[in-house]
Amino acid sequence: MISISHLDKAYRLENGRLHHVFKNASVTIPPKVNVAILGANGAGKSTLLRLLAGVDQSDRGRISTSCSLSWPVTLRGGFLPVMSGRENCWVVFSIHGYSRESIREKLAKVQDISGIGEYFDEPVKNYSAGMRVRLGFALCMAFDYDYFLLDEITSVGDAEFRETCKTWLLARNQRHNIILVSHQMNTIRQFCQVAVVVHDHKLTLVEDIEQAIAPFADE
Repeated sequence: MISISHLDKAYRLENGRLHHVFKNASVTIPPKVNVAILGANGAGKSTLLRLLAGVDQSDRGRISTSCSLSWPVTLRGGFLPVMSGRENCWVVFSIHGYSRESIREKLAKVQDISGIGEYFDEPVKNYSAGMRVRLGFALCMAFDYDYFLLDEITSVGDAEFRETCKTWLLARNQRHNIILVSHQMNTIRQFCQVAVVVHDHKLTLVEDIEQAIAPFADE
């Protein structure tokens, strides 16, 4: 279970004004379900993922869970451009305390899932945007989190990679769950059982997925 209580979050704009994303927002996400994060553009869906992952901090309130959550896997990626894909992944695995033998096994897995071939040993600055996303997704899949936080990841790349994403997520569904931001309603239908709707600075749990996606189906 993930509990969000009285959450406030605001960013200061260049003109000095505060942009409020959440105001006293609360919601409880039940355990063992896949969750869609829905809302209009700019409502705060990606901000919510960052807060859940702990890579951004709220101004007030708290997020409580005994589950492990991944970093947000997004369209942008977050790799050091002068290092190769292999070197970037080695650093991440090292930080998480894996042995050299385990790291070598996981690197082989990342290279296989990503499908970027020999570019795995090229500097990330030479990657296309799609290749960075492939690498980020493959790296995340090499870990065992209770929840994987995914931001539009299933809508990027060619058809083959989208199918790879879905295959891995379906396999993970047997032991893990996802929290998914996506504008692809069919993907949400395929993977998610409930939704958290972000609207007017608040969070609302909707347990009927068809009811939740109905207002966004034509976007």
